Amino acid sequence: MTTAQTPARADKQAPHSDIILERMMALHPKVMDLTLDRMWRILAALDHPERKLPPVIHIAGTNGKGSTQAMIRAGLEAMGKRVHAYTSPHLARFHERIRLAGTLITEESLTQALDDCYAVNDGQQITYFEITTAAALLAFSRTPADYTLLEVGLGGRLDATNVIDTPALTVITPVSIDHQQYLGETLAKIAFEKAGILKRGVPCIVGPQEDDALTVIEAQAARLNAPLLAQGQHWHVDIERGRMVFQDETGLLDLPLPNLPGAHQIDNAGAALAALRHLGADEAACEAAVTTAFWPARMQRLATGPLVDLAPRAELWLDGGHNPAAGQAIARHLASLPRRPTHLICGMLNTKDVRGYMAPFAETVDSLTAVSIPGEQNTLPAEATAEAARAATLSAHIAPDVATALRRITADDPTARVLICGSLYLAGHILRENG
Repeated sequence: MTTAQTPARADKQAPHSDIILERMMALHPKVMDLTLDRMWRILAALDHPERKLPPVIHIAGTNGKGSTQAMIRAGLEAMGKRVHAYTSPHLARFHERIRLAGTLITEESLTQALDDCYAVNDGQQITYFEITTAAALLAFSRTPADYTLLEVGLGGRLDATNVIDTPALTVITPVSIDHQQYLGETLAKIAFEKAGILKRGVPCIVGPQEDDALTVIEAQAARLNAPLLAQGQHWHVDIERGRMVFQDETGLLDLPLPNLPGAHQIDNAGAALAALRHLGADEAACEAAVTTAFWPARMQRLATGPLVDLAPRAELWLDGGHNPAAGQAIARHLASLPRRPTHLICGMLNTKDVRGYMAPFAETVDSLTAVSIPGEQNTLPAEATAEAARAATLSAHIAPDVATALRRITADDPTARVLICGSLYLAGHILRENG
């Protein structure tokens, strides 16, 4: 996502990077327009760090980008490779967006990159995502590594990450309806934007797609002579006897299920394995990819912290998915778990298809308690979230905050399953507050 996540307010205790990030917010154009012109300008002023990176794997899609990237990174690191990784948005602190050779960027390195970008930009208009992406590319160019993983922020064709002439590989995870105000109202239009990361002659791993999306991706690939390795055609993944079975032209892998929970992670793991096999990974690296990857706020079980202490007998989960496809995936996973009373605590942005997100939960959960997202100016008010939930035939209530909602739910049922969900911004707030 390219939506700016507001950094901590600058004060005497704030890290210097937070102060610079605060200044960068003021550079954002008054009207949001998708273009690469500002990126090309700042990259030229920085002497083109995007041309000095280790081989790049560029990942686009509506859902699953972060999980797929995490599994690719885990597999490459199991091969002994040093991996840069860029993702967005962050959850608890900005440093999460940038990994240098496997380690979260230090305050010193981040401050230097941000300072340099702010200086060369010279007060010109530029979006928060663009200038911070430039800072990430600059930091990557200054640190030796074997691979660079770039996650698209929004769309692909005009995303700030789409400045690599010839990546080593591209990946497109499932495409669905989201960010229509920027990408278009139809699946075909959105797929066209995602397929904008394809480059002439560069192979692309393609996760499961609806026909309208796949048709567009295939047409763009044919135009660029970019080989496609698509699920269901060139590689297959499934669950058999409690194991994950992956097969491509190289052969068959019989692996444990991914440690990232949810049936949708099977498809994400398949895309990651297809990418790793293309890069020459052996079976041990592929197993590490699915068993050691960690990606927070994607059906993450909360085991410790103040919220857990409030309801020690409850089963507490956190997920940041926020569109209808994510709602479907989460609902399927909840339905697959052993039956127990299940409740949602939900906060969403006012730019999302709230009813579409909630509809899949109608047969799965016992209630939804709506909250506003603390500190987020684009939050949907709790009352509006509850109204949308009722329209989706859910039993809905409101609460002033997550802790109050959790107390109310577990007062009636101390052993309930509770999922805090609806937005990565709410998830980030929970991770910061819960420790």
